[in-house]
Amino acid sequence: MKNDKLVPGMILVLIGAAFLLHNFGYIHFQWNNIWHLWPVFLVIGGVNLLFANNRSPWATILKITVIVGGFALILFGNFNYRNHWWPGFRYHYNKDNDDNDINFDDGDDNDSDDSDSGKMVKVSGDSQFREPFNAAVKVAQLNIKGGATTYRLNDTTADLFSANTHEFHGRYQFTTHQEDSVYVMDFIMKNHKGVWGWGDNNNDANVATIKLNTNPEWEVNIDAGATDLDFDLSKYKVRSVKINGGAGAFKVKVGQPLAETNINVSTGASDVTIDVPSNAACHIKSDSGLSSNTFDGFNKMSNGEYETSGFESAKNKIYIHISGGISDFKVHKY
Repeated sequence: MKNDKLVPGMILVLIGAAFLLHNFGYIHFQWNNIWHLWPVFLVIGGVNLLFANNRSPWATILKITVIVGGFALILFGNFNYRNHWWPGFRYHYNKDNDDNDINFDDGDDNDSDDSDSGKMVKVSGDSQFREPFNAAVKVAQLNIKGGATTYRLNDTTADLFSANTHEFHGRYQFTTHQEDSVYVMDFIMKNHKGVWGWGDNNNDANVATIKLNTNPEWEVNIDAGATDLDFDLSKYKVRSVKINGGAGAFKVKVGQPLAETNINVSTGASDVTIDVPSNAACHIKSDSGLSSNTFDGFNKMSNGEYETSGFESAKNKIYIHISGGISDFKVHKY
């Protein structure tokens, strides 16, 4: 392995190993550490840049030491945050008039209030949301906000928007309003407290299954932290997709572009896959730092820029701009 690939390769391996070990129960770490200790990744990136041209053994050892030390701090550090996720930790729910409070306990059974109204092991439920179709809506914008959730979109609906959710913690709020000629829908996770995992088959996970109408032109904006997202937008007329994410997995599939279809992705430590039609004209601009990039079937134009053959003369085009600290970015043709 070349030295310039050592740091990003090690980081991706350690991230993948950490998630696998956590999912199988071999290690338990505080997810809050990622948000509080994110400058560790800046230190890792800075050390790698400072010694980028130094091939000496001691420089390589220093890089490896900083990476391993940084990940050990994130995985095993206990800094007494208010919300923890350690074995034996238990969620308590205090019920009051506004139904908004979720409090946490350290697992001690000597609680002064053991009544059903003062304590619950879980807060969960299923909800349905819908917005009827209106033929006057030509451009629709969907804004999604909320992490620690599995988002799925792979089917259409006769409504303008519909969603079925399973909520383990927090709850979704759906609102609409008009902005000039754009009909805006906000699908937001409220009362997001505590930290928890995700997965379609996990009863302790937040899952949202979304369907959209194929008639309008769509603008989709996603602001999510630790998220597993799989959106098949190939049946829709897509103006833009914007993803702002943290650590997670994001997969987006788009169909034939409009005159201009824009896809902007900014993530932290994530696995990002974008699927585009094999005959679509597509331009990629990558500002991906220590990330790994795989752009099969694209011609490299300059540093960080790639295009399909015949892009300049194409009538309809897809523009992809990706940026991230330590992620795995892939753009595939289908």
